[in-house]
Amino acid sequence: MTATAPGPRLEAEGLARAFGAHRAVDHVSFTLEPGEVVALLGPNGAGKTTLLRLLSGALRPSEGVVKLDGRALDTRGPEWQSRVGVLSHQGFLYGHLSARENLRFYADLYALDHARERVERGLESVQLTPRADDTVRTYSRGMRQRLALARTLLHDPDVVLLDEPYTGLDAHAAAVLRGVLEALRDGARTVLLVTHNLTEGLALSDRIAIQVRGRWVHEAPARDFDPTTIHERYRQTVEGAGGGAP
Repeated sequence: MTATAPGPRLEAEGLARAFGAHRAVDHVSFTLEPGEVVALLGPNGAGKTTLLRLLSGALRPSEGVVKLDGRALDTRGPEWQSRVGVLSHQGFLYGHLSARENLRFYADLYALDHARERVERGLESVQLTPRADDTVRTYSRGMRQRLALARTLLHDPDVVLLDEPYTGLDAHAAAVLRGVLEALRDGARTVLLVTHNLTEGLALSDRIAIQVRGRWVHEAPARDFDPTTIHERYRQTVEGAGGGAP
């Protein structure tokens, strides 16, 4: 983890990505602070995953710029990649390897110092140490997601991008994920959490953002949302922005 600099940790300025005539991300601008967890909500097709791919370097923007600590960096360059961790739908795990072997592979890929200690700490953080030497193909969905989260955090990134991490998780795996997210906030990491789980998103985040048709149409502190009415407020926001039924 890099020492915290004053000001926003992550910034997007006029970020856009078009696929032909379709703008999946349409001039999005935002700032995320160190230690802040932002939940990004939105209907299917709103461009949330595309936005995360732009921030992770998996896609190049058609327009706009992203910055870390006030500096515009190449999202495919070594500094950006060393400071950003991404949990996507794929997981990027090897089923024929054990959990420990998977993490050692990625530790070698990142050329991490103290790799063995990082691997063991990662396994412990997601409560997989007792099954660390079992092949990943024998894991449940929740266990694979927990291991993928450990892989995402192995290089101690400053910014963590999570794409629907709660999908398909059992109660235990969801509780582990919740604990990891709380630890990330306490450690001054910046987290952007894409989720359809409004209840978890509200409980874990400092701020809520709603994306519709490629644009951020609403932002507010999480404390401004009432847990008993968030679903209705979300529906009204999406429909009011022309997104149809969420």
